[in-house]
Amino acid sequence: MLRQYRKEVGRYPNLLRPARFTEKVQIAKLRWRSPRMVALADKVAVKPIVADQLGAEWITPTLYAGRVLPPRDERNWPMPYVIKANDWSGGNVFVTGPEAPDWDAIEKEVEYWRTRTFGRSMGEWVYRAIPHQVLVEPYIGGAEPPVDYKLHVFDGRVELVSVNWDYFSELKRANYDRDWNRVPFVMSNEAPPYYGPGIPPRPESYSEMIRAAERLSAGFPFARIDFYEIGGRPRFGEVTFYPSSGFINLPDEYDFKYGAMWPDVLPA
Repeated sequence: MLRQYRKEVGRYPNLLRPARFTEKVQIAKLRWRSPRMVALADKVAVKPIVADQLGAEWITPTLYAGRVLPPRDERNWPMPYVIKANDWSGGNVFVTGPEAPDWDAIEKEVEYWRTRTFGRSMGEWVYRAIPHQVLVEPYIGGAEPPVDYKLHVFDGRVELVSVNWDYFSELKRANYDRDWNRVPFVMSNEAPPYYGPGIPPRPESYSEMIRAAERLSAGFPFARIDFYEIGGRPRFGEVTFYPSSGFINLPDEYDFKYGAMWPDVLPA
């Protein structure tokens, strides 16, 4: 973990007196151990929590959830749909048709998820604690998946929003503060912020997303809550506590700024 941080960021983290956002992500990986954290990061277990706190309309329906895929003759889910690992970030297979699914390839990918622990090499404890399941949901996008709004909540207040879009073609990213003013960095080392045409506008349901993110993250010094907007209505995506595993070469000004917003306490 420390070597990877140095490779991506260019220095070792100060774990004795962490002051940067990226350092505090490492502390979360090392010290946070909470059953509620595990439930929120589990793409299956989180759904009843969201339904209870926000309402069932915030959730994408579940077509199937189980330890393994069902027999092939039972996989008659309505197209299009997405097959996911409940304990991975980015573990997705999109089945959009019109051709028949390549079940040999899909089963190989699903077996890979089952036999690997996501985040182990990066020290991301929470994914080791989640009981593995395969999750199938309706695909809610179009030619591209819906725009992904990632709300970063510090001590109960949304302070930063990462917007990701065009996942199928060339992934683009832009970051905003709480008041939807652009900030000059993104939470990734893969590509710089995008300033070209076609940047998604502020979502119609942004104020609802803020309230939902702050409610779901209550009791945590930091959490990132992701949403989509479907037909002008917000839809819950997922929860993470380790954005990009903290291996982000942020400008010093913002690394310290968001680090200062993250209180040095353990989750409630």
